[in-house]
Amino acid sequence: MIEVLVALAIVAVALAASIRAVGTMATNASDLHHRLLAGWSADNALAQLRLTHAWPEVGEQSFDCSQGNVQMVCTQRVSTTPNPVFRRVQVSVSMPGHPGVLAQMVTVVANETSRPL
Repeated sequence: MIEVLVALAIVAVALAASIRAVGTMATNASDLHHRLLAGWSADNALAQLRLTHAWPEVGEQSFDCSQGNVQMVCTQRVSTTPNPVFRRVQVSVSMPGHPGVLAQMVTVVANETSRPL
């Protein structure tokens, strides 16, 4: 009888550990999905900037960049470079209510109006 109780205890501990592992895997899959969507949001923001051929103003601005049904906020930081013809643009993506940045991308934009023909 004691052996059966010990065996049941061992099985219970093993099942609890496997349930916890499955829960952790599900959480990691959700985080990975959010990071993938955040990367797409950052890439979309930089692609839009390149396609408009805009010369961005130095500073910081935040805007909605949701993907699907996932609410996300993009923060665009524009800074000068040693060469005045270029500006550095960094886009960081986060989720409201969640700490940390999910994705971050950087590009350099040229001032196309100041280039010689």
